[in-house]
Formats: sequence, structure tokens, C-alpha cells
Amino acid sequence: MIRVLIADDSSLVRAILKDILAGGDITVAAEAANGREAVELTALLRPDLVVMDIVMPVMDGLTAIGEIMTCCPTPILVLSGTLADRDVDLAFAAIKAGALDVMEKPAENLIGSGVSFAEKLRTTVRMLARVKVIRHHQRRRKEPAPPPSSPTGGRPSILAIGASTGGPKAVMSIVKSLPPDFPAAVCIVQHIASGFARGFTQWLDRESSLTVRLAREGDHLTPGEALVAPDDRHMTVVGGTVHLLDTPPVNCCRPSIDPLFCSLAEAHAEEVVGVLLTGMGRDGARGLKQIRERGGMTIVQDEASSVIFGMPRAAIALDAAGRVAALDAIPPLIAELFSQQGG
Repeated sequence: MIRVLIADDSSLVRAILKDILAGGDITVAAEAANGREAVELTALLRPDLVVMDIVMPVMDGLTAIGEIMTCCPTPILVLSGTLADRDVDLAFAAIKAGALDVMEKPAENLIGSGVSFAEKLRTTVRMLARVKVIRHHQRRRKEPAPPPSSPTGGRPSILAIGASTGGPKAVMSIVKSLPPDFPAAVCIVQHIASGFARGFTQWLDRESSLTVRLAREGDHLTPGEALVAPDDRHMTVVGGTVHLLDTPPVNCCRPSIDPLFCSLAEAHAEEVVGVLLTGMGRDGARGLKQIRERGGMTIVQDEASSVIFGMPRAAIALDAAGRVAALDAIPPLIAELFSQQGG
């Protein structure tokens, strides 16, 4: 049985969430009306997951997340009140503090999207409740793993990153490590709840020295700039030009990582370093294999540092991983690869 703690200052929202979650393999262990109660109940009851609002009295959700991750690390799903910039910024600050994922809070009457929200929430709760979180997510390695060698002996010009559950923080750690004069273009596909791609992009842009923005149809890849796939569109690259597609979901996702990786393998493989990070399912594995088979370089996050090892495991099983590395070892690998001089 999955035991969930709901933390929200609205009794009506708590009632809606309890009605959605209670039953089957999920039970609501307790409810908290503010962040202080959430911290105390988490320490007392040790639930499998906390569903956390951010804006609450007594102690806000952001502070509560920090205390929970310090005293009794627990998987946390953040519910954002709106998609307004301030609320989305707080949601990503919560992810930086240790929360695993974010969703928009349901409308109080659930009209129109109640069924889809309920299904998505239950699926997310089941997935995140299995995650083992710790106080310090990354273990420092004494020495980074040696970089995979470039098949062509030249310097790559495109860094392509794909991630899902647990990915926002992982992607941030990589993008933040890149210098402002990074000599390559960066393409990012992150599975995230609808409406949050813009906030995710703004968060990356604010926290890193690169220019990070949402991709637009017809964009050209530019060194030192990172493009993020927008909500509900696949991103592909052909001849250095970005195309956004509303074709059917791939691996149950749109945007999906495979369309980006496969398009790069088709037209740019030897110029690409493909990186596949934490996430559930198989998305990205097929495309990463194509990049590797056609002369590109590939890196897959290891199990110990992944929030969920599904996508990396699938890539390794397909022999798509040129290198398997802990998250904190990936930035040094990238730095080495993109500093290699052409022959």
C-alpha cells in the first residue's frame, strides 16, 4: 500500500486530492494545512510520498521541502497553484530543493480535465513513491571517468540531452556547468507536465550562463545557445534547422526524446554528443542507439545517480551507451569531448 501525505492550506483541495487518491493501492495517511504540519507529520508517519502545495501559511512549501529533505528525506510531488510566472518559479525552486516532480494543481471543480488529471496524478504518485531519495543526491567521484573517444577524431558541435522523471534538476546540473562560450549548440527534451516547459526554460536560463529559450519553428542551431522543446510538440533538427511537429506521441510522450535523437542521427550523427538521463520507460534509447551506430558519441546516466533508471537501462540494453556515468561525472565528460581539437 502506498501511503501519501497531502499538504495544502485549502480544505477543498485536500478533499479533492483525497477523493482522487484514496482507494486501490493508495491510501492518504494524513493531511497537513501548512508547511510546519507537513514537516512534523512526515517525520512522524514516514509516508511514501508527500503531495505538497507551495504557498501555505505558518511555513511555506519551499521551506518545508528543505526541512523534510534534511531531517527525513521523502519523495515529494509539488502542485503549483497556477502557471503564472511566480508560481512556476517557486515550483522549480522546490525541485532545486529536492522535490522530484511538479504538476498544476487541479481546478476546484475539476470541470473539463478532472478525469485526465486524476489518472495522471495516480500514475505519478505510484511512480514517485518507489523512488529512494537521500539527503545528498550526488556522490563526488575522486576522478571523473575518461571521456569516450570521438570516432572521427574531430570536435562535436551539438549536445543533445533527453530526460524525464527527476530530469529537471539533472538537466540543470549539466547546463549550469557549460561556459558562456560553449562551442556547440544544445538541444533539450524534458518530459514535464503540460504548461511547465516555459517555466523550466526560464529557470535554466536564469541559473546558467548560456542563453536558454524555447525552440521555435525554423530556428537555427547556434553555438552557446540551448533550445528546449516546447509543450506538446516534438522537436527535430534537419540541416541545422529546428522543426516542431504535432505528429502523434512517441513512447506515449509529446515531446518525445526519440524524434530529436533520430533526426540528429540521420543528418548530424558524427557532430553529436547524445546524453540520456533519468526517467521511466524507454524514450530516447532507440534514437541514442542510432546516434552511436552512425558515429556519434553517447552518454547514459548510471543507476546510482538516477531518480528512475528506466530510460538509461533501456539504452544500455540496446547497446546505445558509449559511456555510463554518474550524473556528477557527466559535465567533465562533456567538457573533454567539446574541447577536443579536430585532426
